[in-house]
Amino acid sequence: MSDNEWPRQLPAAEQGEWNEESPGRSRVLMSAALVVVVLLVAGGVTWQLMNNESSPAAQPSAAPVPAATQPSVTPCPDPELSVVVAPEIAPVISAAAETLNPSGQRCPPVQVRAEASGTFAASGAKADVWIPSSSSWLKVAAADGTTWTTSGNPIAYSPVLLAGPEGIASLYIKDGKSSWAGLVKAVTDDVLPAVTMPDPLKDSVGLLSVHGVHAATARTTEDAGIAQLRALTLRSRLEDADADPAVLLDRMNQHSDATTAVYEIGVFPVLEQQLLGYQKTDHRIRLSGAPPVDGPVQADYPFAVRKGVKKDLAADLRAAVTKEAVEAAGFRTSPAAGALRLPEGAGKLTAPARQWSQYQNVGFQVLLLIDSSGSMNEKITDKNGKASTKAELLRESGTSAAQLFNAESNVGMWYFGTAGANGPAHVEQVPLGPVAGPVGDVTRREALGRKIGSYKPEAAAGTPLYQAVLDAVAEMRTQVKPGAATVVVVLTDGADGGTKYAMSNQQFLSRLGERQDPAKPVPVIAVGYGPDANMTALQGMAKATGGRAIPARDPADLASAMAEAFLAAHGQS
Repeated sequence: MSDNEWPRQLPAAEQGEWNEESPGRSRVLMSAALVVVVLLVAGGVTWQLMNNESSPAAQPSAAPVPAATQPSVTPCPDPELSVVVAPEIAPVISAAAETLNPSGQRCPPVQVRAEASGTFAASGAKADVWIPSSSSWLKVAAADGTTWTTSGNPIAYSPVLLAGPEGIASLYIKDGKSSWAGLVKAVTDDVLPAVTMPDPLKDSVGLLSVHGVHAATARTTEDAGIAQLRALTLRSRLEDADADPAVLLDRMNQHSDATTAVYEIGVFPVLEQQLLGYQKTDHRIRLSGAPPVDGPVQADYPFAVRKGVKKDLAADLRAAVTKEAVEAAGFRTSPAAGALRLPEGAGKLTAPARQWSQYQNVGFQVLLLIDSSGSMNEKITDKNGKASTKAELLRESGTSAAQLFNAESNVGMWYFGTAGANGPAHVEQVPLGPVAGPVGDVTRREALGRKIGSYKPEAAAGTPLYQAVLDAVAEMRTQVKPGAATVVVVLTDGADGGTKYAMSNQQFLSRLGERQDPAKPVPVIAVGYGPDANMTALQGMAKATGGRAIPARDPADLASAMAEAFLAAHGQS
């Protein structure tokens, strides 16, 4: 296999075995134990003699040396070249630095320190040379006002693989290849026990993986909002969203039972170099890894120099890093073919990464209020010029949104919109309860998806928006519990009116305020859908409850607005 090819699938190393001690080894251990016991006993006797005042052998303890007379050690001055490197490549760089440091010198001119790239980028600390695990961190640093100079290609590369215990490899690896979209489908269909990822604002594997996931879901649909909803589906199902891949590999080694590891860790992204290192150890659980072909990403290790640094010494350090040393450590010395190009600006990397990192993975209780008034039947034109209706877009977006809720979510849904003079302000479509719990002969998630998929507005219905919100907030207040975010998400394309429940905005806000209970907050996340939505009213209810109002002026942006509403709801705590 050439150096720039993506591996079809890494072979798993042999599983380690526990071996009973041989008789000879047991005798050696017994002898060693006896020696330790003798030393401990002798030490105890000596201690007793030294502390027995009636014993002639007792001697006064030596007086401590005054601090002023103790030899002082002059602290080392700042090194001529301070180097910060990603932890996984630190041994290679440290070995290269040793060749530049005079033998036996207490304060070497080149000092190397290992630190996670995201952590160093956020710290504002200084270094003369920085070797992060992705060139993307240089873009992040530049956006924060710190400029680094690079020359030549990165000194090393390592593709990101999706890895997991061999027993579940068939769930995410097909023909030696994996895919982010396949991973999203696997968690959507609840066939994967667990998926774990690093924090993208701290770890390069996490940052690159989020970029790969969004690139992959964008290939599955022409609607950017739907693509974002699909990416967020994976985020909503993560078992752990702040896991260091190196720590996960160590945790794998601590498990003797692969089944436990499957449910606690499951599938996770990891560098090829890290997985190769794991395969070479005496591990207990066999892992399989493969690159995601629909969003291939790779770590690269640029040699970045700060302005004003002694370039000669920095150049000497770079020259001391040999190709043989890089390859021996499990890295590649040329990039893998087909890897995604990183965006020019840092914002396109950090914006989705920030969404993932700031997502509140807490218990979530939500009541969805969907406008079913006649105006939802209005015809619109989507971004691709295709004729549609607001209802059709809602069915498509809502079906994807139904997959966003993780297993700990409690979900319910009402439609509001009445056609008759005496019709109700709202009708329950899915009763509130655990998303994985039963509703008839299906799960609540399936019931939610089916209801949204068959959504059909009333032909000439009015919009009892205010009454529906008042009732929803009152209902959810009875569900508030510690440690859970309890919210109402309302989607409407119009304003309150056309029913016997109609009231002024002032009356509505007064009633809403009267019913507020600081001890039981229920924020309203309101999506104003289309140019006719009354954003003033939605902003008022959001402000009164500590929620948020999100405009979707272009009806074709409904999915993006729903994704934003979902993130806003998970920002509540």
